[in-house]
Amino acid sequence: MSKIKKLIKALSLIIKQPSLLNKIIDDSEVNKQEVIEKYKLPQGLKTVDIQDLVPELNQVVSPYCSVDGGSTPLDLALLKGLAQGIAHCNYFEIGTWMGESVANVASVAKQCTTLNLPDEELLNMGEDKNYVSLHRFFSKDLKNVTHLQANSQAFDFTSFHQQFDLIFVDGDHHYESVKNDTANVFKLLKDENSIIVWHDYGNNPSNVRWDVLKGILDGTPESKRKNLYRVSNTLCAIYTTKNLLSEYPIPYATPEKYFSFTVKKEGFNK
Repeated sequence: MSKIKKLIKALSLIIKQPSLLNKIIDDSEVNKQEVIEKYKLPQGLKTVDIQDLVPELNQVVSPYCSVDGGSTPLDLALLKGLAQGIAHCNYFEIGTWMGESVANVASVAKQCTTLNLPDEELLNMGEDKNYVSLHRFFSKDLKNVTHLQANSQAFDFTSFHQQFDLIFVDGDHHYESVKNDTANVFKLLKDENSIIVWHDYGNNPSNVRWDVLKGILDGTPESKRKNLYRVSNTLCAIYTTKNLLSEYPIPYATPEKYFSFTVKKEGFNK
């Protein structure tokens, strides 16, 4: 099929089903090219070593149940280690899910606040009722965790400006949502030492989700983009003013470190 015929067919399909246009706009290659053209980042963000961020990476990650949509053990160890390194840490996150991340951080932080779509809104979107009922499962009874139910895209963050030491962004991962969440959370940072972590910067520790990166870059103030990095061995990106060595990793390079995990089943025996 010639290129002209393909174009005519594509336009015909879009006219019949306009929502297909979103698939083109959200296409990974389209977002990648836009990031390259605007920010000159063909490989994405440079990588910092997780142990430069958390030198004593010796964490007990609990709870952790390895379900779809959750974080990896090293993602959670990163968050917990960062919080542990901040005296009287005040933590904020967008995207609660089962409450694994906030529960891990709450064990070392002074106060935690987590924001998620209201249960009713999730049900109205057609989400499974069992999926909705699992939200906040691990964090609902923790005394130092405040649960907010609202859409982060419409939420008024004004009363939270300049309050938080550590922020975790793990809400909707489409470009516009990431961009808006990013722009909002920068206003919540307490001071120059405050940190932002974004989840699902990659689908694995090596690749890049270009729609997420584009949202992070477009939502970050220009003067602060130099402080954006990928975190090694995780699915995360980070904003930190700490002076860190960063580089683009060599694909399939021999590992310079490895980690050990002790797996222990806890609770919910039937």
